[in-house]
Parts: sequence; structure tokens; C-alpha cells
Amino acid sequence: MIYAVWVPLLLPLFAAPAAKHLAEALAPRAAAWLLAGSAVALAACSTAALALLAGAGALRLPPVAALGDLVLPIVGDQVTVPAACVAAVLLAAVGAALLRTSRQRVVLAARARRAAAASGAAAGDLTVLDDEGPDAYALPGRPGRIVVTTGMLRALDPAEREVLLAHERAHLTGRHHLFLTALALSCAAHPALRILRAPLSYALERCADESAASAVGDRRVAARAIGRAALAARPTTPRPLAALSATTGPVPRRVAALLTRPHPSRAPRAVAVALACCLTLSAGCALDAADDFHGSIESAQSE
Repeated sequence: MIYAVWVPLLLPLFAAPAAKHLAEALAPRAAAWLLAGSAVALAACSTAALALLAGAGALRLPPVAALGDLVLPIVGDQVTVPAACVAAVLLAAVGAALLRTSRQRVVLAARARRAAAASGAAAGDLTVLDDEGPDAYALPGRPGRIVVTTGMLRALDPAEREVLLAHERAHLTGRHHLFLTALALSCAAHPALRILRAPLSYALERCADESAASAVGDRRVAARAIGRAALAARPTTPRPLAALSATTGPVPRRVAALLTRPHPSRAPRAVAVALACCLTLSAGCALDAADDFHGSIESAQSE
């Protein structure tokens, strides 16, 4: 276990850049699934590794070993006490970060929806705020809301407004906030995964761009609407944490993608193989360490 348990903690340093590079060659939806899925898998394996290290150290304590009728020093004799203590501290930090991130995503989003409903005129899934600062964003939840200010509506012509609303609606129907939440929780578990934030945000915005272009049937109008909305955006109040907006991210790159007909590109095979190997090795080592940990407990109980 002493060797296998460290692998899931180190592999995100290599797997995250590989996932980022691979996502650039994929369609937006596939890229979003790849980035979020890889982050969740790597974070789960690294958290499990910390738990195994901390657990092995805890079982070396006589009071804990006595609870399970374990014979010392068989249990956990491969894990040093300092390593177990560090793992326990890191595991506690991960737990606190996960709770804090969950609260921010759930509580603050609900608070923002209530504030938007109280201060704006609602029609269906649309809430219009009487605010001169041009802004628009999607607020996830039950129900999800599209929030747009009167300043943004005046900044766009009717066709561009249709694109903007279709873009924000695509965020809600595609449940893009779940992708961002999954990545946020993963980043709380392992800091090396933070480099996937920008690529995932871009992939989700590209998903919504393509959906809006399909809804209006004109990619040039969609590109013009995204560009004008981004140039006009001057929010007078901070956006809620969970908000997704058409005016964020690398807008020039997104506009260029809309003006260029999408064409399939071949994913770099070597990078794909490397990422698959990292994910498989991380999961395999976590399972091997867990099996070794369980075997040690059974051996100590049989003495």
C-alpha cells in the first residue's frame, strides 16, 4: 500500500494538462464531458488515497485498534505516523473545502434567484431587471432563471436578443452548472485540477453558442450578438457565483469559432492514450491500496 497509495495523489499533476490539451481537439460537448469527468475521477481517487493513509495511521493508535480487536503493529505498519498525520490534516482540509464550495454553489445560487425574482419582472423563465447596466446571465435551480437587464435589451436588436436568450437558455437546459459544480468540488479536493477551470468554462460557452446559432439558424447573427453583448456588458452589481453568462470567457475566440464552419479534428492519439493510462492507473492504485488496507485489517483480526 505504501507505494500504490501515493500514485493517485501525484497523477493529477500529469493528467490534468493532458485532459486540457485533449479537450482542445474535441467538440464542445465532448470536451465538457471529458474535462468534468476526468476531474471527478482524479479527485475521487486522490481523496480516497488520503483517506487510506489517514485510516492506516489511525489504526496504529491503541484506542482505535482496540475498538476492532486488532493486534498491533501489523495494521498500518507500512505507513509512517508523520505521513498519516499529514494525510489526516489534508483530508480535513479537503472536507472543509468541499463543504464550503457546496454551500457557495447551493445557498448563494438560491439567494440570487430569490433576489432576482423580488427585484425584476418575470415572464416564464425570464426575469428582466430595471437596470441601466447591460448584463445577462443564467441562474440554475428549480426553476432556472434567465436574468437580463433593460440596459442589455436596449443594447441589442431583436435578432441579437433572441440569440442572447437562446444562449442563456442553453446553459439551463444543458445543466451546465452541474459541470462547473463538479469541477469546483474536484478542485477543492486537488488543487492541480484548477487548470481545467478555463477550458471547461470555454467548452460550456461554446456549447451554448452552438445551441443559440442552431436556434436562430444564422451563425453570423449569433456571432454578432455574442460580440455586441460582450462589448456592451457593464454590470452595475456583481454577478452571482453560480451565474453563467454569454459575455464571459475568450469572446473573440468564440466569435471566430462561430464564423468558421465547425469541422471535426483528430484528437492527438498519444495524449488520449496518456490520459486514459493516468485515469486507469489512478483508479487501479486506489483500489489496490484499499484492498491491501482491508487485507491488513483482516490479518490483524485473525491473530
